[in-house]
Amino acid sequence: MSKSKKRLIYPVLYGLALTGFTAYALLDTFVIARNLDDTAQQNEVDTSSLFSSFHDSSSSDEGSQDVGAGSEEDQQDEATESEGLSEDDTSTEGQEDEDSEQTPSAVSTENSYSDENITITVEEYREYDTTIYVADIVVSSPEYIKAAFAEGTYGRNIKEKTSEIAEEVGAILAINGDFYGAQSEGYVLRNGVVYRDESSGNEDLAILTDGSFYIFNEDDVTADELVSMGAWQVLSFGPALLEDGSISVDSSDEVGKAMASNPRTAIVCYDTLHYAFVVSDGRTDESEGLSLYELAEFIQSLGANTAYNLDGGGSSTMYFDGEVINNPTTSGNRIKERSVSDIVYIGY
Repeated sequence: MSKSKKRLIYPVLYGLALTGFTAYALLDTFVIARNLDDTAQQNEVDTSSLFSSFHDSSSSDEGSQDVGAGSEEDQQDEATESEGLSEDDTSTEGQEDEDSEQTPSAVSTENSYSDENITITVEEYREYDTTIYVADIVVSSPEYIKAAFAEGTYGRNIKEKTSEIAEEVGAILAINGDFYGAQSEGYVLRNGVVYRDESSGNEDLAILTDGSFYIFNEDDVTADELVSMGAWQVLSFGPALLEDGSISVDSSDEVGKAMASNPRTAIVCYDTLHYAFVVSDGRTDESEGLSLYELAEFIQSLGANTAYNLDGGGSSTMYFDGEVINNPTTSGNRIKERSVSDIVYIGY
């Protein structure tokens, strides 16, 4: 091959190599990265779509624009001039509005909390020689009934105190959960995500995205079927205390080897979007504790429709406004929080 032809081939080969490298870089940057991002998004639970029926449908109307009113920049300039605000002032005001939307303004007292989505009132009762704490809860959507794991991690024998988990997730109100980590079977479905789908034949509670409570046996419904039904939380301890307003236990029912009178924790539904957390003291000189039947009888007297028993004994803890408000007992009758696997809480 002549030297002149070689001189022509080298620039052509260089140009082809440069073109190929540029095409690969573009593919890697825009296509591959986008595919990975799409895969990650598919694995996340879209909370907004799960609970869309509870959000204000008028928001789209408020966000619509008047096409005939001029450009967006013209409208912004006119608004700024009429208000006498500088461009920096307008920017700051917009940021404040955004922050206020993300964090609703709240009103708190010693025993209550209220904002635009959540209302909580805590009352103390004295029944069966026992102090019982009832947190009445009204929410605008069941998405505010959340669950959290100890150390933010799903797994066996990972434990923290209820108050520690609650502080980590910014809970307004929290109770201990079902201590799933002490078991190798039983459904674990939290915040719309299935973590464990092996049946233990237990009687569970599902909190659905329509706000209702559903009591079921794990052998009758698969975890995938629960997801299809709209399960938001599934708690596996039990038993059910109330169904359709009727007591589901009798005076001889008990949990495993538990004593007849115990500290107790229960979650309650009065109606859609109206709930309660109930925790009792026990095992102390001041509070004897409750049997399952006494707990069910007390909750029925409140006018509840459905109630479900959660882990009790030394686990029973209620946290509100940054403090533990009951008297948890573990290691005998000492007042001390037990470390647990998980909590159920109200918050953002």
